[in-house]
Amino acid sequence: MPPNARWSPVYHDIDIVDPMEVDGWDESLTACEGWTFFHTAAWARVLWATYHYHPFYFVLRDNGRLLAAIPMMEVGGPLSGRRGVSLPFSDYCGPAVADGTDIGSMNEFIVGHGHRSGWRSIEYRGECFQNVVAETSFYRHTLDLTPGVEPLFAVLKDSTRRNIKKAMREGVHVSICRSMEAVAEYYRLHCMTRKKHGLPPQPRAFFEKIYEHIISRDLGMVVLASHSGVNIAGDVFFGLAGKALYKYGASDQTYQHLRPSDLVMWEGIKWYAQNGYRTLCLGRTEPANSGLRRFKTQWGAAEQIINYYRYDLRRNAFVTQASHVSNQCHRVFHAMPIPLLRMFGSLLYRYMG
Repeated sequence: MPPNARWSPVYHDIDIVDPMEVDGWDESLTACEGWTFFHTAAWARVLWATYHYHPFYFVLRDNGRLLAAIPMMEVGGPLSGRRGVSLPFSDYCGPAVADGTDIGSMNEFIVGHGHRSGWRSIEYRGECFQNVVAETSFYRHTLDLTPGVEPLFAVLKDSTRRNIKKAMREGVHVSICRSMEAVAEYYRLHCMTRKKHGLPPQPRAFFEKIYEHIISRDLGMVVLASHSGVNIAGDVFFGLAGKALYKYGASDQTYQHLRPSDLVMWEGIKWYAQNGYRTLCLGRTEPANSGLRRFKTQWGAAEQIINYYRYDLRRNAFVTQASHVSNQCHRVFHAMPIPLLRMFGSLLYRYMG
């Protein structure tokens, strides 16, 4: 939660809006503290177009000026039950709040809406509450881009600089891309990486909508590394109003010895630093994933905690212990061929959120 926002029981008029139908949503949003790319209308369009989640964005406004926003979408179905999630497939999405705005009445309003809508629970991803025990927590890493390219390179770990130079020396070529063909190549690598980690990939339609609503509108890009004409690693980035986000990364492990992933990330960092962006968020990391955590800290990124909260509307209480996917599920998915994994992803993800 932005430091100057307050949760106290002061009444405000609260509306529910669809950001896809609000003129100038992103411009109003970026005047608030705590906004992220996940709050934008473009991301809402991706989620709606892929999964048909209904948006419920709870806002405070004063004479048309946006004072606060808590995005939420309805996720679930007949078997799993419906719930409000802020937001599905988003690393974090805390309140976006104009300086000093009191948002104390918003949670009570959201809970009331959840009861009226028949939701089982409400999930908040980001700093929304004080003195409430989180259901689960993750790391978030953010890189300050304002020093410029040379100082950013200088603070990298020695091993990272060596890996970047090795990839270049071995003939790895990097391209900044904004085509559907590049997205399709990234998706091929994404499926391979998800299989390695024992997870089904998102459906291809999800990445097609990312291209349609984000990348084709100059709000994102794909960075691809190739060697001898074969694409071997790639990252997907989003960016708006000085804030960039590293959302997805993948590689072909056959070429790991060429260290393409370090070069791909560095080229993404360099592009955003050279094009006036102030920060690059490297996304969320599970505490148990020490390898990914090391990969992100090696760039000089600052680390902080992201808390997730879940409010059980049947018990009217916060849940303080998360459920987890079993290791057996990961082993089963790891053994599946990619076409079967893609089928599972298309069937399951709409209900997972």
